[in-house]
Amino acid sequence: MAKNLVIVESPTKAKTIKKFLGKNYEVIASEGHVRDLPKSSMGIDKENDFEPHYITIRGKGDLVSTLKKAVKRSDVIYLATDPDREGEAISYHLSVALKLEDKKYKRITFNEITKGAVKESIKNARQIDMDLVDAQQARRVVDRLVGYEISPLLWEKLGKKSLSAGRVQSVALKMISDREKEIDEFIPSEYWTIDADLKVPGQKKPVSFALKKEVSDGKEAQEIKSKLDSADFIVKDIKTSTRTKKAPVPFTTSTLQQTAASRINFATSKTMRVAQQLYEGVEIKGQGTVGLITYLRTDSTRVSDEADRNVREYIRNTFGAEYEAEDGSAQNADSGKKIQDAHEAIRPTDVSRTPAAIKSSLTAEQYKLYKLIYERFVASRMKPAVYSIYAVCVEAAGEGLRAATSTLSFAGYQNIYSTEEDKSKDNANLSGIEKGDKLVCEEVHAKQHFTEPPAHYTEALLVKTMEDNGIGRPSTYAPTISTLLNRRYITKEQKNLYITELGQAVNGIMETAFPEIIDIEFTANMESLLDSIGDGNVEWKVVVRNFYPDLENEIKHASENLEKIKIADETTDEVCEECGANMVIKYGAYGKFLACPNFPNCRNTKPYFERIGVNCPKCGSDIVKRNTKKGRPFYGCINYPECDFMSWNKLSQKVCPKCGKYMVYKGKKLVCSENECGYSESVEEE
Repeated sequence: MAKNLVIVESPTKAKTIKKFLGKNYEVIASEGHVRDLPKSSMGIDKENDFEPHYITIRGKGDLVSTLKKAVKRSDVIYLATDPDREGEAISYHLSVALKLEDKKYKRITFNEITKGAVKESIKNARQIDMDLVDAQQARRVVDRLVGYEISPLLWEKLGKKSLSAGRVQSVALKMISDREKEIDEFIPSEYWTIDADLKVPGQKKPVSFALKKEVSDGKEAQEIKSKLDSADFIVKDIKTSTRTKKAPVPFTTSTLQQTAASRINFATSKTMRVAQQLYEGVEIKGQGTVGLITYLRTDSTRVSDEADRNVREYIRNTFGAEYEAEDGSAQNADSGKKIQDAHEAIRPTDVSRTPAAIKSSLTAEQYKLYKLIYERFVASRMKPAVYSIYAVCVEAAGEGLRAATSTLSFAGYQNIYSTEEDKSKDNANLSGIEKGDKLVCEEVHAKQHFTEPPAHYTEALLVKTMEDNGIGRPSTYAPTISTLLNRRYITKEQKNLYITELGQAVNGIMETAFPEIIDIEFTANMESLLDSIGDGNVEWKVVVRNFYPDLENEIKHASENLEKIKIADETTDEVCEECGANMVIKYGAYGKFLACPNFPNCRNTKPYFERIGVNCPKCGSDIVKRNTKKGRPFYGCINYPECDFMSWNKLSQKVCPKCGKYMVYKGKKLVCSENECGYSESVEEE
């Protein structure tokens, strides 16, 4: 019998697949890439048409030798790496590193690690798709050119060699920086809501009816309230209607990351780590090692016909035929955007394997994520939820007010998958009201509100925005955010992402010197070009040839300007206690700090406090610029922790002429720190 060798990426995947194949198959893991560009140098010959120079990854020599021995004793080699560009590239590099050109080797892919899928892939073995390999290669080369040519400029500018610039990470950093600037410069606008508590027949408590029109100032609000206080409230119209809420589509990578963040509090990196475990295989009691979900890197919501049939049968047997969606076309439809690699959506490999049935075999994290994926998939093939809407409009003193109740009349998909906002609220029953009724008013409320600034980015919101703008691909979202966090360009506090002082400095250089690299439209266009390479429509070196001259010009221009504006360490009045020298300002992982200029002979350092020339509104001491433990800048009292005053916005020496409170800078405006006051004036920052 012929001896077959199957090469996969991970040992867990190898263990799962080995179970499905007979004794004539040997399964070995490559543990990811075995060849890559060198870390110590660019590895790209720009003079020779950007030819990449790949080497065996350090530490992989023994593994490559083991694989070569396995190749020698095999008649057929199957390269079974992941079904995407990266997986295709790993297979290609394995074929080169193991010198398979004289051997019989084939490429196999499967969207799920099940016995049927693996055996079917062997029947449909193919050649390596060089278009997909070239798409990955183009991404790698472009990213290497950006990173290895821009990063040294950051080192020179900020004096810190751990800094880096990346094509996608720099755009993501700019997005976070722009959002923080937008929040910092946001000035609240005043608005008012007016509600009347009206007695409704059959209800113990009064029902709140809201004024239909918008009210922007307190004077108008009080005038309307005064009219309503003495007015008759007459029912003018009653409308009944229904509203349907469609079932959600199955998960893609980005929607899984977003939903896992909001519903089970998983960071994007954690979601991908746990999903990888579920995909590669988990030991299930009585079943052995089983791949529980389909491939986790996808931007498609497509589902196979077989999986669709199976889940519909499950719905009919579990919930009843009335809950099965009539047509799966809507749930199967993609948005019309470019879908990479035609993967399926993320779904359970076997719908009969319910979360409850295998809970004892899963870790708590695995169970939470599998349950989320399972319930979302089942819900996607169920009918919409239907709500009955009962709306009552009343008129008083020429003003219109409205109250409405929403009642769930058919749960549909919500029988298995619902959110907090889907759950029925304690609605009043308005059915006792008839047109022409006069309702008694108990009280009228006029409430002042202020508009809120845009929300800070969370990991989930950043992933959604990146996807909406065509930045990155399913495999890049989590690594991009992890890189920004690890470099301390951003910090995460209570799910929100904030740019650090170090991140602001890096983004400032990128905006000044490399505006095209961090342009969202440019980055999205590059992703489209990479897709075109993968489709076989564009030659990969054409993309690199067209990209590099602009980058080279920006590098040259930036190098000249950076040399002219290179900043020496700023000397301060702080004296080093150990040697008497005036200490200088340095950049560290957490921002600025004071260091002795006589390093390494003197290694004294201390925190740097940047005084802004404003006294603390609470105790009168100096206000200084500080950083949180995670690197987010703020303004606080120098006497902390004895005085706990702090502000996210820079304070001004000027006090509010209207209420006497301290004022803060928001962009080109000086704003009172008390929202209720609302005073602001245009001014250049001092």
